[in-house]
Amino acid sequence: MRYEQFGYFCLMGWLTRVFRFYLDASIHVAFAVISLLLATTLFLNISPGQHLIQFVFFGTIPTYNFIKYGVEAKKYILLKNHYHRQIQIFSLIMLIIAGYHFFFLSYELWFICFALALLIGLYALPVFPMYKNLRSLGVLKVLLVALVWTGTTVIIPVIAAGILVSWDIYILIIQQLILILILLIPFEIRDLDYDQLNLKTIPQRLGVTKTIQLGILLTVIFFLMTFLKDSVTQLDIIGRAILFLILLGMLFLTRRHQSEYFASFYVESIPIGWLGILKVLENYF
Repeated sequence: MRYEQFGYFCLMGWLTRVFRFYLDASIHVAFAVISLLLATTLFLNISPGQHLIQFVFFGTIPTYNFIKYGVEAKKYILLKNHYHRQIQIFSLIMLIIAGYHFFFLSYELWFICFALALLIGLYALPVFPMYKNLRSLGVLKVLLVALVWTGTTVIIPVIAAGILVSWDIYILIIQQLILILILLIPFEIRDLDYDQLNLKTIPQRLGVTKTIQLGILLTVIFFLMTFLKDSVTQLDIIGRAILFLILLGMLFLTRRHQSEYFASFYVESIPIGWLGILKVLENYF
């Protein structure tokens, strides 16, 4: 019995380490990003192509890890922590794979990718003398993250498919921007205990309760904008109605003092779960 217990604890310990690496190495974030991109392709009935999918997925991992573990090049190169060094090596491998797929994209996509890379640089690097980086500018930081996610998950697949930008595309872009802002709220509230007071983040400005109320308002706007489109499908209405309910549930469960994995796993799982729901609904509409 003791050997069985020992084997069980070893297995659980190994699974725990794998799960932690899965989260810490931004693999979960990459799945969330690619899920939003694929949701966009479902609504627009387009095919993104395997090179684009793999570029976005593998490119998300080193990008997020660079931001998380050292926005200054010196800090990221001279890592002493063995665990972070493993993540760094893993990120380098992912970057090489992303670079391979990047060269199969069109020149138009190259331009968009460079523009998004510029935004990421503004977010992470100390380009302004009065500020460390735009991460230190509370509200602007959130808007910048939402812009990068929206550009990656809506504008890139639209450009790749050669779709003319129409009224419906503009609505889709704004909806995605609002969606990302809503998903960021639990992270902003979680970080209240760690953010410096001079950051002036949304929860610091409004407080937890009013920030959640703002999220609820944005969630309502997100869903109602569906009906502003010239062409609305049943998949669009039902899919976004389900997401509307999920987002409301997320906001009602959001607390200042959260469980360890509430934001980093459960909230970031929402796009993944939503894509799964859309795939099921697609068979009926």
